[in-house]
Amino acid sequence: MVLLATAYFPPIGYVAAIANECRFNPGRTEVEPAVVYIEACEHYAKQSWRNRCRFYAADGAQTLSYPVCHEDFGKPISRMRIDWKTGWLTRHKRAIVSAYRTSPYFEYYQDELFAILDARPELMLDFNTGILRFFLRKAGVPAELRFTKEWVAPANDPCTPPSHSTLTGGSLAGSQKSQNTLQDASEVTFPDGMAALDLREAIHPKRPDAILRDLGLSKPYWQVFSPRHGFIPNLSIMDLLFNEGPDSISYLKKL
Repeated sequence: MVLLATAYFPPIGYVAAIANECRFNPGRTEVEPAVVYIEACEHYAKQSWRNRCRFYAADGAQTLSYPVCHEDFGKPISRMRIDWKTGWLTRHKRAIVSAYRTSPYFEYYQDELFAILDARPELMLDFNTGILRFFLRKAGVPAELRFTKEWVAPANDPCTPPSHSTLTGGSLAGSQKSQNTLQDASEVTFPDGMAALDLREAIHPKRPDAILRDLGLSKPYWQVFSPRHGFIPNLSIMDLLFNEGPDSISYLKKL
């Protein structure tokens, strides 16, 4: 199991962590879905992937972020509302179209994805979860999403850098390509005794993200603007899906 913070158009490493908790048989005819806990009881944190993403535009890597209602600061993130009054969604959609309209698979996914965005749910958690479910489904990553019912403190002191830790018995720790422990990650135990790899803060814009490296998934794939700026790793999952389509799972997981 993995424990993740909610994320807006999450980075590839976020989805790869989920994909590598799935267990496929050799013929890929059966699969055991990943069990993923999404943190629902934390307080909102600024400058995180919770309401921002990074994508590949004509000028290189760019960031999109959306506003939340300031009066909800201090509430659990499950009650954090999105501020829809500023018209940011139109700008985000235009930016995505401009960046990916020439990618091989964008038109194939555009209508369904934009319908999810246009639903404009009130709560951040509902909005992000709808987007996550879309990308997991289209990338071929079976996952059972659950939500925490109470706050579980990190195993490490939040005031000090997280230590190295291995999730015993989990596929992230036991796979052939992930013998290195995941930097910035530790194991957390839920009140019912279940353990999960805590990636809530390990996957963060301001911290090195070692997941792709530790899983052996740092290889490049084709990107629209790579002839100008070269390959940029660990962008939003939309960059991978719009460029690789159904083959995204082959990048996310060593099958």
